[in-house]
Amino acid sequence: QVQLVESGGGLVQAGGSLRLSCAASGSITRVDDMGWYRQAPGKSRELVAAVTSGGVTNYADSVKGRFTISRDNAKNTVLLQMNSLKPEDTAVYYCNAGVVINLTRRSQGTLDCWGQGTQVTVSS
Repeated sequence: QVQLVESGGGLVQAGGSLRLSCAASGSITRVDDMGWYRQAPGKSRELVAAVTSGGVTNYADSVKGRFTISRDNAKNTVLLQMNSLKPEDTAVYYCNAGVVINLTRRSQGTLDCWGQGTQVTVSS
């Protein structure tokens, strides 16, 4: 059983900052890519930022220069620092991780895990 637990959402005024955190727990062998997605009302879920286990990052064009993703491999956590927030950043933010588990003594599998979502609201 693997869980991703998120925290840090809330209400902030435009121009403000929030930090989201996500921790993976359970019978984990290794965590590969980790990332944050968001879904605004009436829109599809979109990638916000992602980071590989080696620290290579990728950002949506809309957040480049404002958001920073980081991770702690020892703690299986990923953070999203969001600065200069805009009303269009309002959405439910979801943590995602590729979690490797042991299926048997000789085989492993990868789970595509999602957090429960945390609401971020930016007022104008």
